[in-house]
Amino acid sequence: MSTVAIIGSQWGDEGKGKVIDYLARKADVVVRGQGGNNAGHTLVVGDKKYALHLIPSGILNPETINIIGNGVVFDPKGFLEEINMLKRDNISTKNIKISDRAHVIFPYHKKLDELAELSRGKNKIGTTKKGIGPCYMDKTERTGIRICDLIDEEIFKIKLKEQIDKKNEIIEKIYGEKGFKFDEIYEEYVEYSKQIKEYVDDTSVILYNAIKEGKKVLFEGAQGTLLDLDLGTYPYVTSSHPTSGGFCVGSGIGPNMIKDVLGIVKAYTTRVGKGPFVTELFDEIGDRIRKNGNEFGTTTGRPRRCGWFDSVIVRYAARVNGLTCISLMLLDVLTGFEKVKICTGYKLGDKVIKEFPASLEVLEKCEPIYEELDGWTEDISDATKFEDLPENAQKYVKRIEELVGVDVQIISVGPKRTQTIVRKEIF
Repeated sequence: MSTVAIIGSQWGDEGKGKVIDYLARKADVVVRGQGGNNAGHTLVVGDKKYALHLIPSGILNPETINIIGNGVVFDPKGFLEEINMLKRDNISTKNIKISDRAHVIFPYHKKLDELAELSRGKNKIGTTKKGIGPCYMDKTERTGIRICDLIDEEIFKIKLKEQIDKKNEIIEKIYGEKGFKFDEIYEEYVEYSKQIKEYVDDTSVILYNAIKEGKKVLFEGAQGTLLDLDLGTYPYVTSSHPTSGGFCVGSGIGPNMIKDVLGIVKAYTTRVGKGPFVTELFDEIGDRIRKNGNEFGTTTGRPRRCGWFDSVIVRYAARVNGLTCISLMLLDVLTGFEKVKICTGYKLGDKVIKEFPASLEVLEKCEPIYEELDGWTEDISDATKFEDLPENAQKYVKRIEELVGVDVQIISVGPKRTQTIVRKEIF
């Protein structure tokens, strides 16, 4: 069995798309199992960039099957926009499979997302307003509309009417805003259903059979461990489970079918939106990291908050995901710093904390305990093996391994596929 789950091991934006794209050249199947088009992965091929939000990152390999699993909340409009973008560049989309059990995002989900965020005032969560949370709310409330409902016009008509009546009452009576017209949404989504029908299938069966046949399968994580609904920095989290356990439910397979868990980790730390961030830098060093790393959100365009590498966070991610190896991304961004720092623990009053706390009130009071290492000035963008890296860069990687307790098997030294050091093959 050759199956690998790719997991964001910080607050997302770690560079998962590049690793997935790199590994997908050898993969038979790539699977998305949670989230929706609130996540964004940028793939770089030559001078061309592709920003994907729903379609799995294996799409650039024409032989790879790309599965959008049952745990994903599906925006038909966003999906078809990505399809058209790919088709314009003559990229085949025939191997995309959408789970018939996935829940569908509608305009009222996006409206409710926006209105709820506005009503929070200074306590805004930082949602992308893509309707992700409200769609998951309907799913949990057991009133959601799934893909299998959407492609049956009569069932869809009944369920949509019930939902629009209910959502309009909330929008109009609670928020004082104008509701939605049933006919407009029904006609729009019936047209979407006709266009996506060719991609719909029972993806759990496809995936199960592929694994049993010994196919190489990549589970593509979106977002990151610290955005997990249960295990992240709640309430500043997403509405799903971007951890290894989330793949089992979100793609319809058992836990014994995931062999390896590869944690994607930036060589520093970033975060988008509100919430505690112990190693955040507010000085010229933070600005320099942001500029060098082009730290602006793929989906939102928002500047990311930047800070030094936090081993407390990554140790936590290693534990809750069962990481078997790490891919260290954007190491080249730290080139040119005289000194680099790693957070080895947190100081809380007179206490030293080594494990990541649940309470945000506690986390807000924590101060980083840093270990300072010598930096490097040499250009590492052409390095093809670990020994090509400057001695100080090698020491930095080795120290991360020691603090996290997991081997670094892949190192990214630039955005291109070729700018990747593989110390041990994953597939």
